[in-house]
Amino acid sequence: MPKVAQHHALARQWQLLRLLPNKLPGMTSRELVDKLEREGFVVTKRTVERDLAELSTIFGIACNDKGMPYGWYWMKGEYADLPGMSVSDAVSLRLVEDLLRPLLPSAILESLETRFGQAKAKLAELSADNPNAKWADKVRYVSPSMPFLPPRIDSAVLDAVHEALLSEHQVEVEYKKASGEQQTYRLHPLALIQRGQITYLVATAFDYEDERLYALHRVLSAHMLTDLAKVPEKFAVGDYVRSGALEFGGSDKINVQLRVTNTLADILAETPLSMNQRLVSYGDGFLAIAEVHDSWQLEWWLLSQGGAVEVIEPAHLRHRLMLRINEMCLAYQIDSHGNQ
Repeated sequence: MPKVAQHHALARQWQLLRLLPNKLPGMTSRELVDKLEREGFVVTKRTVERDLAELSTIFGIACNDKGMPYGWYWMKGEYADLPGMSVSDAVSLRLVEDLLRPLLPSAILESLETRFGQAKAKLAELSADNPNAKWADKVRYVSPSMPFLPPRIDSAVLDAVHEALLSEHQVEVEYKKASGEQQTYRLHPLALIQRGQITYLVATAFDYEDERLYALHRVLSAHMLTDLAKVPEKFAVGDYVRSGALEFGGSDKINVQLRVTNTLADILAETPLSMNQRLVSYGDGFLAIAEVHDSWQLEWWLLSQGGAVEVIEPAHLRHRLMLRINEMCLAYQIDSHGNQ
């Protein structure tokens, strides 16, 4: 048998052993064929039966012949938690690798490096005959925003923050604000959040109780302290995200009325601004009515739509945008008639 065919047969048989239950009535050959096919193996019932017969001479597996159809299972005390990974495991690891890297502590990441390597190798070896192994090459996630390059995060800073967060200890950081000012903070780390290309540490500072966001690429140095962090009893990272904190505004919500073009209305019908959004006819377009967070992200989105959207309500949001638009006109030296 050629070496490649031997490898594929071994991969199939290994997965077959992983699929077998450890109790009666067992799993039938047809059920095993279906499960193998879901893993991308092209296999017949006869091949599976031949594999099972061969494997039963080496491993503690048996055939339950007390009823029809026969079921195969691991005998009592013989079940093996087999090493290795399935094709599904390999595809999953390959797809999440880039996302996981900035979020995992180095100790956990080091233990996964081997698995990441195994996943790549397994998919490469099986890609010729297993369509599932090609899945990672067929899908990509593309952000709808500008494709900015990720900022550099000091590896020592990342390790210190990960360790402090994991062990729930305080961490002292030298932080460079967006203004350029540097300041030393004693932080109580609460969570890490990846927003686009930026990784943020959610933490309280000193003895204050309000949670703040600290961009990790702006942390110049960090070292874990011996003092335990004070974690608010009711803090939950999911609730924090849902509060709108990552939209860079307050937690307050506002009711907006936006005049939108037909094209933008079609987009909002497919991807609403909120669960309670309504679209009603308005002049030669539509009026979008929704409850949203009053945030910088909202303003950025409104400005990015240009003339396709006009804020009708609330007045304070309309006024803020008018000031921004006037600044843009001055920057391009455009008068109220559109002339330069």
